[in-house]
Amino acid sequence: MTSPLPQTASPDRAPTPSGTPKPPLTRGLVFLMAVAVGLSVAGNYFAQPLLDLISRDLHISSTLAGLIVTASQAGYALGLILLVPLGDVVDRKRLAVSLFAVTSLFLLMTAGAPSGPVLLAGTVLTALASVGAQVVVPFVATLAEPDRRGRAIGVVMSGILLGGLIARTASGALSELGGWRTVYWVNAVLMAGMALLLHNRLPRLRSGATLSYPGLLRSTVVLLREEPVLRWRAGIGALAQASYSVQLTALTFLLARPPFGWTEAAIGLFGLVGAVGVLGMTGAGRLADAGHVQKVSGAATLLLTVSWLLLLAGGHSVLWLAVGVVTLNLALQAVLNSSQSVIYALRPEARNRINSGFMTCFFIGGAAGAALASVVWAGSGWAGVCLLGGVLAAGSIALWALERLRAR
Repeated sequence: MTSPLPQTASPDRAPTPSGTPKPPLTRGLVFLMAVAVGLSVAGNYFAQPLLDLISRDLHISSTLAGLIVTASQAGYALGLILLVPLGDVVDRKRLAVSLFAVTSLFLLMTAGAPSGPVLLAGTVLTALASVGAQVVVPFVATLAEPDRRGRAIGVVMSGILLGGLIARTASGALSELGGWRTVYWVNAVLMAGMALLLHNRLPRLRSGATLSYPGLLRSTVVLLREEPVLRWRAGIGALAQASYSVQLTALTFLLARPPFGWTEAAIGLFGLVGAVGVLGMTGAGRLADAGHVQKVSGAATLLLTVSWLLLLAGGHSVLWLAVGVVTLNLALQAVLNSSQSVIYALRPEARNRINSGFMTCFFIGGAAGAALASVVWAGSGWAGVCLLGGVLAAGSIALWALERLRAR
């Protein structure tokens, strides 16, 4: 039987916002949540290496096939804004389980799509519901004791990181066994299973907030206006994710051309080196729990900037490129974990709205970084990309330093 995580007495320990006793957060439950969120976000990345197969099978243009990735991003952004805040006014267990179950249904719709428009609709709806992962993260923050919160969040967020990284490799491998639809069928079954497990294992958890839905959405914006720490952290996260997206976008261009000339499969496998970023997430969580969260943030933004010097050297060296990718991933996950540790301590009764505002800014930063990377690559190549990534990372250092000055 799984033992609960060590607990200590603290003011945040007992009642949840609804006034009910806080149930213990076990290691087994944390692990289950990590696997669940990984499977949830994975569906948003399956199509990336399969676009050519999909376009040929459904007889659609490459342009329409390319819109599948955009549709996934748009659906996820809508879910962050429209669905995640609901966790502050409804039973979070019911919300999370419902979103996982609905994601399974939309994955089935995607898997059986007979045409491009139906596939696009299934992709948008799957991404919209997959924000169930972002409902689970504040769930963990509420259940965890303050001196274990950073570590627990780190473990669950590691599931999201690994889900996105492994999804591309898994979709390519399963497509060779049974076509591009196979990975969607498999994930639909796994998501249904996760919905059942979460229904059985998650405790009921409802906030005391009583807001109308329009008022709930307005209050998310109000929180960004009223909480300066949330604004600073949202800005730091947006710039850090933008810097990371620059690398993620341009790396494929670099490895596909001389002096590398790698195949798509090899490029996909190389991307797995970023999984080392899990260490950054869990390590940052431990340091945050020990009271060093601000030091972690500062060091992480500095490391994010330095990693671009390593990536610049990797323009002609696989070794330096790998070191740079690992360093960048470690830094980004440390920035994310330390920022979440800070913002979740602001207003416990509004953690879902806080997460919605923060992750929306984080997502916007990533989308902007990807768009800028494509433009800069076309005009200035890898050197220009590294300069762009370094400038964005340096911006995150500047925001962290300004936040510290204001705090003092």
